[in-house]
Amino acid sequence: MSAVIVVAIVLIVLLAALMVLSATKRREMGSATGELSRETLRRDASRRKSAKVAEGEAVTGRSVEKAVVLARSGGAVVASGSSVPTLWVPPDPETIGVTRRQFLNRSMVAVMGLAITTFAAAAFTAFLWPTGKGGFGGKIVVGKITDIKANIVAAKGFLYVPEGRMWITPYPDTALPKAQLAYGKQTCYPGMQAGIVCLWQKCPHLGCRVPNCNTSQWFECPCHGSQYNHVGEKKGGPAPRGMDRFGVEVSGDGVVTVNTGDVNLGPPIGTNTTGQEAEGPHCR
Repeated sequence: MSAVIVVAIVLIVLLAALMVLSATKRREMGSATGELSRETLRRDASRRKSAKVAEGEAVTGRSVEKAVVLARSGGAVVASGSSVPTLWVPPDPETIGVTRRQFLNRSMVAVMGLAITTFAAAAFTAFLWPTGKGGFGGKIVVGKITDIKANIVAAKGFLYVPEGRMWITPYPDTALPKAQLAYGKQTCYPGMQAGIVCLWQKCPHLGCRVPNCNTSQWFECPCHGSQYNHVGEKKGGPAPRGMDRFGVEVSGDGVVTVNTGDVNLGPPIGTNTTGQEAEGPHCR
């Protein structure tokens, strides 16, 4: 589910970036076709002013042509008015090419696009492909099954492994026939056959960390009151299913490896393979 949310967020961000880029391009095209820069307007005004004669009469194109013809034939250059035609000045390359504002706008869009692409690539890699190394998201060697069971007893039935963000609790041999029907096709089942179940600490309701309750011998979520029995099967509250569990591998010499990148969704509501009821007062 988290991977789907991440992909959706990335797509929304990319669509927003495309909308910003399109709006910027339309604004640039509108300014390029509908307006003249201040520098161009000032130059045009200067040329119109210099084209006027002292008496206020402008030099006409016909008089300029007549003067050019006379000059080529060796005659005197006579032009209507006393002013000289304005010399042609090459346009400023900046007004023809990309303006500073356009350059800054395009640079901002490019930087934002690069940042979004980097974020999308990092999120896609981190959430969809967990690393295969040790630590959460990979395989964790917990130890030998005999040592794990001894540690569970020492922890009063609930062994917490912070590296894997998981609880390890005992699974009774008498419940294996029902477990085979409920979990036989899941990768968590080999752990049950060995006598343990490895539960993700996250509540399936809204993701709160679910603590254990020593008096009831259940898991009881402090956020919204969801309750689960000793092996993570739902007993009450708003949770949509039981606690999720990780895949377990047990080697021939009894070494237990938990794959925290392999999440088995919790059992549906009504699953109760152990038949355990609350063994004392609830903590919440």
